This record gives sequence, structure tokens and C-alpha cells, in this order.
Amino acid sequence: MEEKRKPSKGKAPRATIFLDIDAWIDSTLYEARFKASELWEDLTIFFRRFRVYGGKRAAAEFFSEGLTMLAAGAVVMLALATPSFQETAGDWRAQDDYAVTFLDRYGNEIGQRGIRQRDSVPVDEMPDHVIKAVLATEDRRFFEHFGIDFVGLFRALAENMRANSVVQGGSTITQQLAKNLFLSNERTVERKIKEAFLALWLETNLSKKEILQLYLDRAYLGGGSFGIAAAADFYFNKQVKDLTLAEAAMIAGLFKAPSRYAPHINLPAARARANEVLTNLIQSGFLTEGQVLSARLNPASAVDRGEREAPDYFLDWAFEEVKKIVPKGATHSLVARTTLDLDLQKAVEESLEFHLRQYGKDYDVEEGAIVLMGTDGAVRALVGGRDYGQSQFNRATRAARQPGSSFKPYVYAAAMEAGLTPQTVVSDAPISWGNWSPQNYGRSFAGRVDLATALARSYNTVPVRLARDYLGIDVIQKLVKDMGVETPLNGHKTMVLGTSGMTVMDQVTGYSVFANGGYVGTRHGILQLRSHSGKVIYDFRSDAPPPRRVLSEQAVSSMNSMLVQVPERGTGRRAALPNIRSAGKTGTTQSYRDAWYVGFTGDYVAAVWLGNDDYRPTHDMTGGTLPAMVWQRFMAYAHQNIELKPIPGIENPLPAEDGEAVAAAQPEAGEGGLRLPAPSMPLATRNLLYGMLGLFREAPALEPARDPETLSAL
Repeated sequence: MEEKRKPSKGKAPRATIFLDIDAWIDSTLYEARFKASELWEDLTIFFRRFRVYGGKRAAAEFFSEGLTMLAAGAVVMLALATPSFQETAGDWRAQDDYAVTFLDRYGNEIGQRGIRQRDSVPVDEMPDHVIKAVLATEDRRFFEHFGIDFVGLFRALAENMRANSVVQGGSTITQQLAKNLFLSNERTVERKIKEAFLALWLETNLSKKEILQLYLDRAYLGGGSFGIAAAADFYFNKQVKDLTLAEAAMIAGLFKAPSRYAPHINLPAARARANEVLTNLIQSGFLTEGQVLSARLNPASAVDRGEREAPDYFLDWAFEEVKKIVPKGATHSLVARTTLDLDLQKAVEESLEFHLRQYGKDYDVEEGAIVLMGTDGAVRALVGGRDYGQSQFNRATRAARQPGSSFKPYVYAAAMEAGLTPQTVVSDAPISWGNWSPQNYGRSFAGRVDLATALARSYNTVPVRLARDYLGIDVIQKLVKDMGVETPLNGHKTMVLGTSGMTVMDQVTGYSVFANGGYVGTRHGILQLRSHSGKVIYDFRSDAPPPRRVLSEQAVSSMNSMLVQVPERGTGRRAALPNIRSAGKTGTTQSYRDAWYVGFTGDYVAAVWLGNDDYRPTHDMTGGTLPAMVWQRFMAYAHQNIELKPIPGIENPLPAEDGEAVAAAQPEAGEGGLRLPAPSMPLATRNLLYGMLGLFREAPALEPARDPETLSAL
């Protein structure tokens, strides 16, 4: 028999080691579980002491759930407010360091922007009644709250319910300053949340005196005046230190609605508002009835400034342009000669207000924005909204709204660059791109059509087919950027039908490439910057970079030959100008939220947007209705008594003499749901005048009289 192999002394078998490890793990886990059970039992016994029953339990549960919801709400609000804090990263205190006096294109002063340090009066040096008038009206508990005044909010809510209207606001001065410095005037819950968080941030980083100083220096108070010092000078030709109680009350009443209560526009309304401020001073306990009696009996009167209305939206944009182009190290006190034409500015403002008053309720539309630019790139007029005093938010340069079908020319331009022509035939038929199946406006299809007809009739399937089968999204996106559009596009395939937001300034810049022969880089609002001593700091003609070509001559010619058909036989017939050939494109977005008309002649290019700030749908308003009519009215005025230039690629700037183009301008029933009158003279009158013109041209020339008796009679 073989001897059994015995393990050597001093060496434990490997299996024994693993068994020891396994036993240690098991015992450790068992002991941990046992101790955890003991700990849990001890905690359970401890918390039993705090257990409540009945009504107390319901209250505790309610309080617990409330804390949970409060924590969740705080997280959500913080997530919404986080983007707003990016605004505080820059040097926001120095945003108005420049003091700029603006002139129009002819050298006439049109306004100022920026806070001059010598005009900023410290709060400690202002009269006591000036500060009290502002606090009594805007924020009585300013020195007691931490940025958000819940007591004042509930008081305003109670007063509004008692009056059954909005008679008091709940925003504190800090909240208003946060809105003025960092936010817009859009009425959304998200903006109010951001406003609240930024108010807390301001209270944390600034003293009460600094907050009040900034508020008094930067609030818009009508007449193109920013800050209480500028308002005192504009309305009363005084310094803040010299304001009487009646004058201080009138200025304090302007913070709520400067355009409505401006004394140089509506003195009775300004005096009534000042009387409310005096009442607020008594109710807040700042002054007694006897102290305000003299101000009630002797209300303030503003100095006569005529009817000067500053083009404030243009000035805001021009001020930002100045800060972009001013050389480093240059003086901060500047005189800027702009491209603005006041006559055209007034015509644009009048056209917008006229049509919104006339048809705004029918279409359920409240706001609009317009930019008018010469084909040389000079911005001649800019309107960022109906009422600057009510809302300083510049919809022309800051509101990115969906362009709808007015985006299609960019797609067609890319197609022309790729070698297609207006005569290229493409199928207008049902199409699917992934899970997206766009439809035409009338839910019908035209079959095989050439590109010129597809653009004039604004078929949706054709640009989608071009993007999918011929071009690609990247090519279109790059061309749009090259054409001067600054707002980033979303790059989604639906972009070809105008779902990516663009500003009015973007649109007029992009279309100016068609009107300028294919060149980009000419847009400007500042002709010259100089110091008050006369030293030239910047001159557009010598300092601006040269324009560059982004579309070939052939592509421009092809595009313009198609775009001129839109107001002649397409969707933009209401934009047809009398005796002037124009080109353009309509645009309407989903649910009729936005309506556009962007067009040009050989002399001007202009973009019109109409819609609502809260993105509320309009009543079936399309780009071919009200926007086209607004465009037609001011463009007809702009072309009076000027030399007509041809559109690039279109030799004759005049429409067809046989009246066909003019007759095509007659509105059709059913477009946009409402039947409106023609934007200019009636069709019968037009045809009569054209008939008379034809008779005069066909009549034989008169021979000069040679008979002495006839000559003597003449």
C-alpha cells in the first residue's frame, strides 16, 4: 500500500484559508445586521415619544407635506432662475458708462443715451420730499423688506380686489431694478421667478442706498429721459435739488406709466397722477395733509418742449452699436451721427399704429416691430413696439420669433447656388421626412410646378423636398449665417418652414443680400463718432470692414425674378406698390402666432412682424394680410419724390403698364379669413388713371401754334 501524503508542517491548506474568510464575512454580516436591528428598534422607541394622534397628526402631516412641496418648489425655481444669474457675470454696473448724444442723418439731435456722472445726483443730496414721493408710490416698505415684500404684495392684492381693477403693483423697487437691469418686459411666470431671485441677489450684493440710487438713475421716465435727474431737466428745466413738492409728485407718478402720464403729452393726466402721489404720501405717513395742501392747490406745469418724440427703440439699438464699434481708449462722451431718417421713422410708426388701431381687434393682435433699411445697409427707421413708455423691450432686435414661410427664400437661395433655376420643376406632392409630413396651407397639392410658382404660391412641400433631396440642412444653415442672420438656428429639419426663431433685424439683414446684389456686411446705424471737441473717432466709410459676396450674380438674379412675383401674383398682393415694382415674401406660423412680410425695392428693404408678446394666437392673421398692408403704406411714402432704382436682376423698376400687376394687388376673399379694403386707392380708380395714361400716350403730339392770332390769344 502506498503511504498517504501528509501535509508539510507549518503550511495551512488553501481550502482552510478560504473557509476562515467565509466564516469571518458571515459572522461580520450577522453582527452588522443584529446591531442595525437594535439601532432601528432604539430609534423606533425614541420617535414613539413624538407620535401624535387625531387632529395633531393631521396638522403634522400637512406641515410635513408642505415642507416637501416647498423644497421641491425651491429646486424648480432655482433651476428656472439659474440662467438669469449669467447676466450678473459681466460688469453690469458699467453698462451705461458711455454718454452719447445722437444725431439723425442730417445732423439734428434726436436724443441721448447713457448716464452722465455729473447728472447723477447722490441720494443724500436729493430733497427729502423727492425720495418720499417715490417711496410712497413705488415701495413704502423699501427699507424694511429683503427684496420681496409679502406684506406689500397682499396689500396690493386687497386693494386691487376692492377696486376690481389693477390699482397697485406688488413689485418692490428692488424687483423693478432687477427687471430694468437684467430682464425684459414679457409677462411670463418664468420672468417673475427670475425677477424674484435677482432681487434677492441685488439685496445681498448692494446696500439699500445703492439700490435706490441705481433705480432713480436708470428708470425710464418718458420723453427719452432716463433717470430722475434727466426727467427734472426735461420736464421742468431744473436740477433735482430745486424740485418743488408738486414737481416731485409729478415725476414720481411717471415710474408706473411714463407714456400715459408724461406732462408734455397729457398734462391733465399727469396732474391727476401727481394728486394720487400726494395722497400716497399722506397714507404712508410720510407727510401730513397740511404739508401737501399747497402742492394740491398749485399743481406743477411742464416746460413747453413742443411735440418732440424721441425714436427710443432706435436709440437703444444704436447705443449698443456704439459700444461695439468705439475704439478702446476713446473718450466715453461721444456724439454719434446715425443713419436715421426722422420722416421715414414717423411714417413707419404711423403705419403700424394706424393698422393696429383699425384692424387689431379683428385679428386679435396687439404688437408689432419694423425695420426699414436702405439697400446700402443704412438703417433708416426702427420700431420695436407700439409704446416705448409701456414696454422698453425691443421686439425688432431682441424678440426671436418664428419666421414661417418668410424663411423659404433662404432655402431657394441655397438651391440657386447649387445650380437650380426658377424654371426647375419639382413635385408639390405629399412628402415625409422621417416622422414629419408637412402639409400645404390649403391641404391640397399642385403636382409638378416650377420653383418660381412654388415660391410665389408658398407651397410647403417644395422647400422641404429641396432640403431633403438636393441641399441638406447644414448647407442652408451655413448660408443663412453667411447672409448676416445673427440668431443661431436650431438646425432641425422643420427649420426650412421657419420654425427657428429670428429677429426682425435678422430678416431685414438677410433679405438685404437680395436687394444689394448678393453682398453682406453693409448694415449699419452709425455713420460717424466724434468727441465733443470735434475729433473723429470712427467713420463708417473708412473704418467699417468691406462687404463680401455671399450669393453669385446669377443666384441673386434668379431669386429676385421669383420674389417679384409674390406681390404681383402670389401671397403678398396687398403689399404691391403703386407704380413701383417690389419683391418680398409673406410668413405665417403655426396657429397664426406670428405674421411677417419682408420685402424690398431697388431703394429700400423692410421687414414687418405682427403678433402678441404672450404668444397668444391671432385671429387667422397671415403675412399677406395686415403685415403686407403695414409694409405697403410706409413703403409707398418712402418712395415719394426719389429716383427709383432697379432691383438687381430686374431691369425695369416700374410694374407692367397694362395694369395687370396693379390689378393683381386687389385683395382676395378668404386669405386670412377677413376681407379688407385695398391698402391704397380703389381698384376702379387705379384702372381709370391707367386708362387715362394710356389715352395720353396714344394721343398725337400737339403741333406748336404758328398763327399770330393764336399766339396772341395764348
